[in-house]
Amino acid sequence: MRKIALALMAPLAFLFILALAPILHAQAEAPSPAVQKVFDFIKSRGVYYLATTEGDQPRVRPFGTLAVFEGKIYFQTSKTKEVSKQLLANPKIEICAFMDPDTWIRVQAIAVEDDRLEAKRFILETHPELQGMYSADDDKIQVFFLKDATATLNSFSQEGWTETF
Repeated sequence: MRKIALALMAPLAFLFILALAPILHAQAEAPSPAVQKVFDFIKSRGVYYLATTEGDQPRVRPFGTLAVFEGKIYFQTSKTKEVSKQLLANPKIEICAFMDPDTWIRVQAIAVEDDRLEAKRFILETHPELQGMYSADDDKIQVFFLKDATATLNSFSQEGWTETF
């Protein structure tokens, strides 16, 4: 009986590790200190504001999804939203989040779409509140990572800083 149980455990363990592979891979690529610093600040705010352009008109909206995957900062939207069309037409973005009225961060970056299932799964695992609206293999969820980013912390009461990644 024990031999049968052990024989069954090996394939189950293999399947379990296979299912966790995207998460383990993402964790294996630790973010740079700059990425971690910027992510921690924005994530601790809960809500940040993402600015895009539509033609010559700026567009700003609140966002909440944010994760570090494979050492990069990711965010999520839906392909059905106007922000998706704006990001694809012009991937230059700015993100803004504030701690209090006198401390805020601005991040200028290029938003790069990542259509891989692993990236979508990771976002859904780190934001389970989205799982009722999206699945990793549907045609609605869309994830982007920040590239060529410059983040600047400004404050009236403390020393600011700039990070690039």
